[in-house]
Amino acid sequence: MIRERRFRRNCRRGKIASMSSQDIALQPACRSDAPAIASMSRELIEAGLGWQYRTERIRQLIGDPETVTLVARDGERMIGFAVMTFGDERAHLVLLAVRPECQRRGIARRMARWLIASATTAGIASIHVELRAENEAAHAFYRALGFAETLRLPGYYRGRETAIRMMRMLRMPGATVQPWRPPERDS
Repeated sequence: MIRERRFRRNCRRGKIASMSSQDIALQPACRSDAPAIASMSRELIEAGLGWQYRTERIRQLIGDPETVTLVARDGERMIGFAVMTFGDERAHLVLLAVRPECQRRGIARRMARWLIASATTAGIASIHVELRAENEAAHAFYRALGFAETLRLPGYYRGRETAIRMMRMLRMPGATVQPWRPPERDS
């Protein structure tokens, strides 16, 4: 509680608060998180493009059994989120954002790694993501996580902005996936 108050006080003063990504709890989102996620999406991801991921759409994603919506919390405060849909062999990282005052602390990397590990466990062959071509920080972030650029899509965002599609291979498509079994106990 003291650390959380100090963090908030420093954020209000414009100081970078001391925070490790390990201080942040990652957990599945609940329906009541939808307004905050939608607001963060509008401000941090969809700025200048119109607002597509409104509260009701986020609630639908949270309720979708083929989608994981993950939130990062510093105490009670949501500071980041990620949304990934799962298909038979492909996953799509739909949204990922961290509040600006909390960036560059490994929080987005922890959420992405959590989702990558989940996709691997689920037997997914590849993860796909789109990002604005001019977003050099996001491009570097995904490259550092093992994603490779596969395509540039002019006009992808509302007919105005080019997107970069990136992909991370987890296994060869069509390969037989061994069913998961719990580890065996040592005798």
